[in-house]
Amino acid sequence: MSIQRILSAVFLTFLVGVGLKCEWVHAQEQTASEGPQPITIERRGGQPTIPDVPRDRVICFALYTVHNNILKLSAQLYPLGEDEARRVQLEIREGDIWKPIARAEVDDKGWLATFRVEDWDQTRDFPYRVTHPGGAGFEGLVRKDPVDKDEIVVAAFTGNSNSDRGMRPDIIRNIKAQDPDLLFFSGDQSYDHRAHTAAWLLFGRQFGEIIKDRPTVTIPDDHDVGQGNLWGEGGKVSKLRGGADGGYTMPPDYVNMVQRAQTSHLPDPYHPTPIRQGITVYYTSLKVGGVDFAIIEDRKWKTGPAGMIPKQGPRPDHINNPNYDRRSIDVPEARLLGERQLKFIRQWGQNWQGTEMKVVLSQTIFAGGAHIHGRHNARLLADLDSNGWPQSGRARALREIRRCFGFHLGGDQHLATVIHHGIHSWEDSIYSFGVPSIVNYYGRWWWPLAEPVDHDPDNPLPFTGRYYDGLGNKLTMYAYANPSTKNYNAAGYGLVRFKKSTREITIECWPRHVDVTQPGAKQFPGWPVTIKQENNYNRAPLAYLPTLRIHGQEDPMVQVIDEYLGEIVYTLRINGTTWRPKVFREGTYIIKVGEGDSIKVFTGVKSIRADDKEVIDVKL
Repeated sequence: MSIQRILSAVFLTFLVGVGLKCEWVHAQEQTASEGPQPITIERRGGQPTIPDVPRDRVICFALYTVHNNILKLSAQLYPLGEDEARRVQLEIREGDIWKPIARAEVDDKGWLATFRVEDWDQTRDFPYRVTHPGGAGFEGLVRKDPVDKDEIVVAAFTGNSNSDRGMRPDIIRNIKAQDPDLLFFSGDQSYDHRAHTAAWLLFGRQFGEIIKDRPTVTIPDDHDVGQGNLWGEGGKVSKLRGGADGGYTMPPDYVNMVQRAQTSHLPDPYHPTPIRQGITVYYTSLKVGGVDFAIIEDRKWKTGPAGMIPKQGPRPDHINNPNYDRRSIDVPEARLLGERQLKFIRQWGQNWQGTEMKVVLSQTIFAGGAHIHGRHNARLLADLDSNGWPQSGRARALREIRRCFGFHLGGDQHLATVIHHGIHSWEDSIYSFGVPSIVNYYGRWWWPLAEPVDHDPDNPLPFTGRYYDGLGNKLTMYAYANPSTKNYNAAGYGLVRFKKSTREITIECWPRHVDVTQPGAKQFPGWPVTIKQENNYNRAPLAYLPTLRIHGQEDPMVQVIDEYLGEIVYTLRINGTTWRPKVFREGTYIIKVGEGDSIKVFTGVKSIRADDKEVIDVKL
């Protein structure tokens, strides 16, 4: 270890020992030489309130998605009086005329109304408005499906902390200028554990201006449902403060109210059966412009660590024992996504109709992506709230996502990272982008003590390269945004560009208070990062199958199945008409090419060496 790194670690330990006041956090510049520095956090908190709005403004905001020609749109209202109507109407404008198309009841528990309109025409833009008999109206635009665009753009957010209840004009300005096709809020839209409706209405005032005119995915995380951390464990009741025994601390009616507010506008759940206590589920998929998004629930089935593994730190989920055995905490009983969601991801990954690229949206990434946590506790050896634990559950999730060369987008960690995950070897699985918090009141830092392997000397960030996280998982860090005195505590948002013609994914990370409309506007150091779609299954091949030369379809779907194991190796819509499948053991395989009524199946295909020039002509 270099002397510089040792001195940095000693300085961090000193900061922990003196115990900084709550308005200060440790900070690190993007260069290791400057070391961590304290920065001030402006606090504008207090309990959330619901304003008494004029009755012609009782509709606060609306969210929508369109999938498989079904529009789902939720209208969020302010509380209604006893004598006010509990019904709202959805209208679309055709020429100069507003045409009513649906009505919905307003739920008194949360003041939400959700419309479902089938046979929706996804080839046109439709101005819409939601009206209430009391005179209120709210207008927006349902956009056409951008299938004709080569580049589909997603803006991603997390961590809308209540330490700042102000408006978000900088984000609104930037998003209007960047004009993404989809908005994704990965969780912690609300930090007010027992006042979600008030916080959700504030969220609508903060972001409604951009949400009303484009499809939006909002999914709740732990703070939204009233917990500091969440290990849902299939819906059991948590009895331990902090929830580390697994389950939910808030009543199921409250949890369902939160989920109804944030997810009713999403496409119908893949399998709607509730979990224990009657808590609902929402995992599903959404297709936008030929990019297929799986929306999953990281923590709903995740096992709690308390009672599952020995306590080895100040909390059941924080390990600070320097002698802990990483393998000993990977107990076979522990679950991450749960069997229902793993089955969903596998089936979703095989369906490529109208799809060119696959993306998984969830609360957080599958790694322990930070070393320094918060204001006082500083370095953690392992964090069991991260989805790096349980390690076997993480590996199962990564295997399913890489079968379809899926990219992963999440948040929650407060710290922005781009990681290439490894299961058995480095970079043999998917890439993930963990986006920065909108308001980053609780700093986290990527600050490994180990020397990196394969660090790129041209990268401006010193701690990039191959590492083990605190749970022994292999990861390759490509970019991170540590808090500093110069970057407003590393708050910001992410932007991901999916370019269909080249199958490239460009990952952008924008700081708060940067005006993207100005010349020279800069992202965080280390961004953007561009990868290829096929990098999401970057496992080194042990053999190949014959080159496929395909006639009759452009960019056909190809599926490879291990004939002996009866297991899907991967499924992909290739780019072009010639492609050589790679495989990871010698043997015989089934190859399926095409889709719909035009599929060719080849059985007993033997693996060959890399220098073998064998070709299979496929006529579709």
